[in-house]
This record gives sequence, structure tokens and C-alpha cells, in this order.
Amino acid sequence: MHTRGGSSSRGQSGLGFGSRVSSLLLAMFATMATIYVAGRLWQDAETRLHLVEELDERIGQGKSAVSVDDTLKIIACREQQKRLSAVEMELAAARQAGFVSNKLVDKGDGHSKKRILVVIGIITTFGRKKNRDAIRKAWMPTGAALKKMEDEKGIVLRFVIGRSANRGDSLDREIDNENRQTNDFIVLDGQVEATEEQPKKSKLFFIHAVETWDAEFYAKVNDDVYVNIDALGATLSTHLDKPRTYIGCMKSGEVFSEPTHKWYEPDWWKFGDAKSYFRHASGEIYAISRALAQFISINRSLLRTYAHDDVSTGSWFIGLDVQHIDESKFCCSSWATGSICAAV
Repeated sequence: MHTRGGSSSRGQSGLGFGSRVSSLLLAMFATMATIYVAGRLWQDAETRLHLVEELDERIGQGKSAVSVDDTLKIIACREQQKRLSAVEMELAAARQAGFVSNKLVDKGDGHSKKRILVVIGIITTFGRKKNRDAIRKAWMPTGAALKKMEDEKGIVLRFVIGRSANRGDSLDREIDNENRQTNDFIVLDGQVEATEEQPKKSKLFFIHAVETWDAEFYAKVNDDVYVNIDALGATLSTHLDKPRTYIGCMKSGEVFSEPTHKWYEPDWWKFGDAKSYFRHASGEIYAISRALAQFISINRSLLRTYAHDDVSTGSWFIGLDVQHIDESKFCCSSWATGSICAAV
């Protein structure tokens, strides 16, 4: 009896010890497994971090794309430009209402300076020196007289020309030599001089002019047009109270869809079944107010051009609150090829 009882106690003690050992081993195994998994996760995190840093470094070295921050900055800048244009238009409306003088602009130095009345760009091209010389003799002052006209009458006159497709060739050199003698050119370095480029050339002229001179009006004239400067100045002065003004000999005209026609319009289908252009100023001579020139400058990348420069300019103001003024003094006396028009 005694022997049996002792054997039973020892058996139970052995089972309890074995159970404790198993639990300890299981706990040790679980701890080791936890440490192993945590170590692998840490290693994977470091690897991913290293890969991200390397990717960022490679992208930074390439600089092949504009970042989101840069894009937002560009958008913000454009929004500021649009707000500035809106403020300018509101200021023009204030002038019209009589709250601000039309003639005086505060330059911030305690003095007021008379704003230029008009900047006139005479559109010319290579091989037209005889036309330019004729204009200089007939109605465009030269030398000191040109500067005197700017100071006394507020009228700036410049010939406008682009660059040769073969940059720096004899055509470019001839213009540069002529300009050194007369100093009366606007040379658009970024514009190729070609017939099909005339609409873009006119747009670039307005952009250059409004960014260079602070004027009430900006006018485009062809180099076969005779201009009575005093009459032009008097006509424009009657419209100083109109902030968004487009002045010219207004017309419509047929849209030609035949590629062989002299006045072929590649986008003829956009003008409807009647094939008639919208109202726009004839290209011989027309003027736009300062607010419209600023609109062209700010929205330069969005404004498309058509086959003809006068149609292109008119298209930019479709849908805007612009006053179209049909001025008979800007109409040509003859439409014959090579004729001389008169603004008198």
C-alpha cells in the first residue's frame, strides 16, 4: 500500500514538471519568432526607405518633369495676371466715370506723367525698303523729330519686322544696318518673317508694344498706307472714355474654302454654312485700346490665329465686352492691289 502511494505521487510530480518545461519552451519559441518577424519587418522597412530615397534622387537629377508645386505656382501666377487685367479694366471704367484722370498716370515718385496716346506698328517685311523710305518722307518723322513727336504728341511710330528663317543671313543684316541708321524698328527676334506668319506677327507686336509702352491705344498699319498723324490722333482722342475699344473699317467678307484661292482659309468650316467671316476691322489700319492689348498679352498662349491677321485679331474679341467702332476714316479709298490707302 505504502509503495503504491509513493509511486503515484512521483508520477504526478513528473507530469507537472514536464508541463512547466513545455510551457517554457513554447514561450521561448514564441519570443524568438516575434523577434525574428520584427527584425524582418524592420529590414524590409529600411529597404523600402532606401529605394524611395534612391528613386527621389534619380528623379531629382533628371528634372524631366514639372513638379506639382511648380505647376501650382504657375497657375497662381496666371491667376494673378488675370486679376491684374480685371483691375486694369475696372480702373478704365473708373476713368470713364470721371474718378481718375485719363491723361495722368501716377508713377509713384510724386510726379505725374502724360501717358502716350498711341503706339503705331507699321508692319513691313524684307525687300520693302522703298516703301519704308517713302513713309519716312511722307508722314513719319525721322531722327530727333521722331523723339519730339513722342514727347509732344504722345505718338510712337515704329516699323515692325521679324527675323529671317536663316537667322543672321543677308536679309537680317540689311535690317540691322538700316535700323542702326534710323533707329525706328521693332525687330521681333522670336518671329520668323513669312507671309503665313503674319497673324502671329501682329499678335507678337501687340504683346511687345503693351509690355514696352504705356499707351491709351495700340495701332497696326500696313507699309503701303498713308496716315495723317494729326487726324489719327484726333480720332483716337474722341474714344479715350471707352476702355475696351476696337476701332477700324469694319467688314465681314467671304470665307474661301478652295486651297488654290489667294485668300484661302484652312479653317473655313468653322464659319458656318454661309461661309462669311464675323465683323472685324480691315487689316490696312486699325487700333485697339490698352485693356485689349493687355488681354492679348496675358492670354497669348490661348489665342489662336487664322489665315489672315485682321480676321485673327477680330476673333480674339468675340465673346468679350468690346465696343466695335466702325470708323470711316480708317477705310481705304481703293482696294486695288498695291494701292495706297488714306486715314485722313
